[in-house]
Amino acid sequence: MSGAKRRIDNRVTRMLGVDIPVVQAPMGWIARSQLASAVSNAGAMGIIETSSGELDAVRDEIRKMHDLTDKPFGVNIAQLFVRDPSIVEFVADQGVKFVTTSAGSPMKYTKPLKEAGLTVFHVVPTLAGALKAVEAGVDGLVVEGGEGGGFKNPRDVASMVLLPLVCERVDLPVIAAGGMLCGRTMAAAFSLGAEGIQLGTRMVSAAESPVHENFKNAIVAAAETDTVFLNRFEKPGLRALRTQHSEALERSPENVMGELGSVKSLYFGGDLEASIALSGQVAGRIESIAPVSQVIEEILDEFYRVISDLGRYVDP
Repeated sequence: MSGAKRRIDNRVTRMLGVDIPVVQAPMGWIARSQLASAVSNAGAMGIIETSSGELDAVRDEIRKMHDLTDKPFGVNIAQLFVRDPSIVEFVADQGVKFVTTSAGSPMKYTKPLKEAGLTVFHVVPTLAGALKAVEAGVDGLVVEGGEGGGFKNPRDVASMVLLPLVCERVDLPVIAAGGMLCGRTMAAAFSLGAEGIQLGTRMVSAAESPVHENFKNAIVAAAETDTVFLNRFEKPGLRALRTQHSEALERSPENVMGELGSVKSLYFGGDLEASIALSGQVAGRIESIAPVSQVIEEILDEFYRVISDLGRYVDP
């Protein structure tokens, strides 16, 4: 690929200061310096999580980021898990310029974050949520389809429906999440109005991901039907890998959030039955554990190949 094609110029790359409009999802405990720095060094946007609630550890991870990369990176505020009333000051003090907010109302933090000089994208699972985020004054949106892993709206909507719906109604840059994996899905997302994609499950299974090999191998082995949707009648919903444990919880009338208390035993101890292995349906398309740089390079190569091939449908 030529050097000129290594950078995609659009509103997302200009706002985020990156070459490639690929954002790494902010998975709790996983989205830390080891993974995020690899993403940023590949020309995309690495994100540090705060959903673990371990802000002292997060501060250390952000300090490590400044040592590991000289490229831009961001921080996520998952509002459902915020326990520190000074979270805005905490994020602003870390020297980052980009923040995503999720799992809560965009009205809560958008204004103070923007007043602190940060670019703010809010994660939305519905058109109503997108319109509310626009009203709150966000700079852009992460539009998240229900096929994605992790925390979900119980009334999930697939990216193929949600993306064009939002993009037809909202004139802000959109990053597509849910089902995103490769250059083909990136081209599809762009055709539906997005200007970037967010990768979650693919980054969990990347070589630089800090999770146990058992978790990565389970993602690689998964079929497209090997996720379950938990908390269908509660909030938040959860999409996770199908295991004996998660299948037993699938029909539970109780809120299963308490099961996440042992998630470290799964993530880092490799016991897939200890907790809930959050994952998107796209696990069914992941065939290997690969370095982040290779993942990003292959996305770009395929993206350009796909959009070039589509040109054959245009009359000369």
